Amino acid sequence: MSLLPESVRRFAAWCAVLLLASGVGWVGIRLCSEFRTAVTPVLLALLGTALLGPLYRRLVRAGVQRSLAAGLTCVAVVAVVGGAVYIVVAALVETGDEIVASLKDAAKSVAEHFGAAGTSLGDLAGSARELLGKFGGTAASNVISGVSVVGESIAMAVLALLLVFFFLRDSHLFVGTLRAVAPGGTADILEAMARRAFEGIEGFMRGTTVIALIDATCITIGLLILRVPGAVGLGALVFVGAYIPYLGAFLSGAVAVLVALADRGFVIALWTLGVVLAVQVLEGHVLQPMIQSRTVQMHPAVVMLAITAGASVAGILGMLLAVPLTAAAFGVVHELHARYAAA
Repeated sequence: MSLLPESVRRFAAWCAVLLLASGVGWVGIRLCSEFRTAVTPVLLALLGTALLGPLYRRLVRAGVQRSLAAGLTCVAVVAVVGGAVYIVVAALVETGDEIVASLKDAAKSVAEHFGAAGTSLGDLAGSARELLGKFGGTAASNVISGVSVVGESIAMAVLALLLVFFFLRDSHLFVGTLRAVAPGGTADILEAMARRAFEGIEGFMRGTTVIALIDATCITIGLLILRVPGAVGLGALVFVGAYIPYLGAFLSGAVAVLVALADRGFVIALWTLGVVLAVQVLEGHVLQPMIQSRTVQMHPAVVMLAITAGASVAGILGMLLAVPLTAAAFGVVHELHARYAAA
């Protein structure tokens, strides 16, 4: 080894470190995947704690007992989320038949335009019944799997809510516990790293909430002006979707355009699309740089790469968790860099 040049030895050392870190990371991801029913509620609870922490601390400063303050905070978030889901579902159910009818009319127009008018809806229905009879067993199995997934998701959501309660109530004990279990001489740096990581998550959640509120308000006002039914519910959907960067805005905007197409016609749907695109441009070029740069110091390219990696590892849930976890990692890296640079 000593016969090799210094540059080659340095390169080999860095390769060994990268391989070791990649191996540890891969093992960690595999373990999280195996224990996802326990890991997912913990991560969601951390996001909820970061989002609801300011409200909880305000209640505590007002003299409310810690357990009661944590309980009131959890009740508030259940009321807000439940209300938003109810409004969105009610709006979609109200216009569901009209959306389907509009899509059928659009499909028929496209078929006529491309010379496929002979393919009637009856033929399509017959083909669908034939396929359903052929793959009925698979469909039934998928339905059962879907019910199982829904049950598992509800259980994880309840567990995450309970963990949010405990995380909020016992947050003042965390630092002491961390310092007690830290190896000798590392308590200060571990506390600093934990604080920076949580500040990164808290900054992301705070900035995303402000952006989501502005997006939802602007799109709701635009839909009310265009007299699109269920404007408030669609605005609530935009607010919820904003917590999944890029994809959430696309899906919520697509739903708004479909509802406008179903009830108000093609022209109003185009105007709705224009409103959604204008708000997204405002978010991408003004709100995101101005707000997120003050809360989370991450380049948009890093955000997109994190979302892609999260989607490849854990789907929609990975997309939701990727950016705040990356923000926490950036906070830890910044803390280490500041300490070692000072040294």
